[in-house]
Amino acid sequence: MIASLIAGLVLGLSAGMSPGPLSVLLISQTLRHGIREGVKVALAPFITDVPIIALTLFVFTRLTSSQTLLGLISIAGGMFLLFLAYESFRTSGVELSAQAGAPQSLSRGALVNLFNPNPYVFWLTVGAPTMLKAWGETPFAAIAFVVGFYFCLVGSKILLAVVIGKTRNLFTGKPYIYLMRALGVLLVIYAFVLFKDGWGMLEVIR
Repeated sequence: MIASLIAGLVLGLSAGMSPGPLSVLLISQTLRHGIREGVKVALAPFITDVPIIALTLFVFTRLTSSQTLLGLISIAGGMFLLFLAYESFRTSGVELSAQAGAPQSLSRGALVNLFNPNPYVFWLTVGAPTMLKAWGETPFAAIAFVVGFYFCLVGSKILLAVVIGKTRNLFTGKPYIYLMRALGVLLVIYAFVLFKDGWGMLEVIR
């Protein structure tokens, strides 16, 4: 269960801190309308991700009879994590911009996240396999993974809104870059874990 919790914390922190459509909206809403509106954007995954998780779990569980497909999905998940790690390594900070529309931050954030392909790709290739593997050990491990993931995902975005509301420089400077480099290393490690699991599934069918 501890391993599942740590995986959720690391992946959630990486997703929460990485630049992306939701982060850009959060930054712009915070700069223009204040910390409260930025926090509303940060809460958007609580609205959108329940159906996304349900959909990807439904699709993934229908594939459990195919070890080949599961192995390929696991390898695809590892490749996705390597892509996220690459994005973490190459980031030079978050571009601060005050361009944004009127408030309605929660609904705007929900729409942005709902039409962002990253949550779907993550849950299909990384989240759902990891969650189901943890469930196979104990349901509490799966719960720990989800709780850890969303604690860091939403928590880091709330922290981002608070920090940006109080200072404009931290997330364009070296502390942010160093944090993203460290998260990139952890993502590479988890990517190779998925590669190992996927290769093991492919070996079974030989």
